[in-house]
Amino acid sequence: MAGIGYWRGIGLCGLAALSFGALANEQTQAQPSGDLGPKWGPHIDFEAKLGSKRNLGEADLLLPIAQDARTLVFSSLRGRFDDNSSLEGNFGLGVRRMLESGWNLGAYGYFDRRRSDTGNFFNQGTLGVEALGRDWDFRANGYLPIGTRVRDLGETSSAALSGAAVQVTSTTREERALKGFDAEMGWRAPLFDSEAARQLRLYLGGYRFNDDVIKVVGPRVRAELAMEELPWFGKGTKLFLGAEAQDDSARGSQTFLSVRLRIPLGKESSAPSTLNAQERRMTAPVMRDVDIVTQSRVSSTLTEAATQTAGGQTITVLNSATTTGAALPGAVTGLANGSTILLSGTFNTTASVDLTGNKSLIAGNVTVLTPSGRTAVLSSPATISNSNNALNFIIAAPGNNTISGLTISGTRAGGSGYGIHINDTAGNVSILNNTITMTQTGNNAILGIAAAQQNQNLTISGNTVTVVGKAGQTATGLGLLGTTGPASATVSGNTLNVSGGGNNYAVWVDNQTTINAGSTGNVLVSGTCNGGPTASGSVGFTNGTTCP
Repeated sequence: MAGIGYWRGIGLCGLAALSFGALANEQTQAQPSGDLGPKWGPHIDFEAKLGSKRNLGEADLLLPIAQDARTLVFSSLRGRFDDNSSLEGNFGLGVRRMLESGWNLGAYGYFDRRRSDTGNFFNQGTLGVEALGRDWDFRANGYLPIGTRVRDLGETSSAALSGAAVQVTSTTREERALKGFDAEMGWRAPLFDSEAARQLRLYLGGYRFNDDVIKVVGPRVRAELAMEELPWFGKGTKLFLGAEAQDDSARGSQTFLSVRLRIPLGKESSAPSTLNAQERRMTAPVMRDVDIVTQSRVSSTLTEAATQTAGGQTITVLNSATTTGAALPGAVTGLANGSTILLSGTFNTTASVDLTGNKSLIAGNVTVLTPSGRTAVLSSPATISNSNNALNFIIAAPGNNTISGLTISGTRAGGSGYGIHINDTAGNVSILNNTITMTQTGNNAILGIAAAQQNQNLTISGNTVTVVGKAGQTATGLGLLGTTGPASATVSGNTLNVSGGGNNYAVWVDNQTTINAGSTGNVLVSGTCNGGPTASGSVGFTNGTTCP
């Protein structure tokens, strides 16, 4: 809706300009004269600018309002867009006067409205003056924002680990429209006669835009090759080829190549058959900055320590920079019951990590909460591995545990091995978004996730489980082994890849297991189903199969 209002305002200005220009043109043509009509008719320019940082397109409509042999009063309506989602419209009125000395003097004013690439709207007034001669040009423009000059861009928060603390930095940004000016001096390169239909001009200038806190200052150089009498485009058309470069500390270096095509809109018979160079330059493009210049900046910064997850669990950080893999099991055991342990780094353990006491292990992308109520996502990758071939299981979940975002890997030689083992009567365990890789080199079973006996209310979701078994032995990705009593689980969105064993079970479901509704979206890469015929429900795969 804001975009509709933007174009409605520009459109009303354009309609007024068209109506005013048409009326004035009718009045001018109605006046008796001995020539073929007014010297300068309406035209529209289409320009494409290919830039090093963005590309722009523009349409520029010029409508004569009143004129005599030496003076032209005109209106201008411009529309511009770029490939960064910015839009701008300009409505202007100007006057140019030819002097006997060969100079054309001009002045103009514009109302500008821009939607910046952030989606904010700004208004501006532009005033400019120019002196266009046979060999030299001089131009200057002043720009003044109108109305609201500062727009809020909102707040963003980021989280990072600092030792054993989680630091959240909240940054508020704003976008500011800047007042300023630009000026340039041009020189006609003497490659062509001064009256020729082709002219090359070189320009040197600069700009300065600023307010109380931001300054944008830099040089600008450009070249323009103007070509007229182009019969292949149609009578009265003109072509302008340009190159431009500018540089400032705020926006860096930018270069543009431009093509501008002018198409006359009046009747061919309404203009004299020939105009001299000074007369032709009365409709030279008005040169001004293409944008309402805006800049974004940080307006405030707040840093806080986050001690909780977004769900309200108090965090204890264990970092491999200060806690070795060998020390990890003891460090976890020593924490208070109910602890939520945020891991960061790589831990090569020599003993199993036991989560007795309703403890949880989390890592990966964790949303944390600050005392002021701000949230941020902390990226905390963590790996728990075991390569000594001796552990029966890497992580044990006795009940009321969450294990999420970890990379877990282990190798077992001889005895059975488990990546995550959910204890016999554990309940309310969530295994979420982990990457688990288990390999068996000896003569026994190997499992990625094993839920044993009478486990209730398990959630196993978003995990990637890869299990490589030993020939002649059983390899299982996910075992739901409710062998001595009822068990229930929700299994969704897991990727299971089991190979190398004599029996390769992606999912093993025992008879007394209930698979809850919503156990869908699992990806079967390799492996089969070992399903109890009296199990309730089924694990669904994206290939259309189920287990059991």
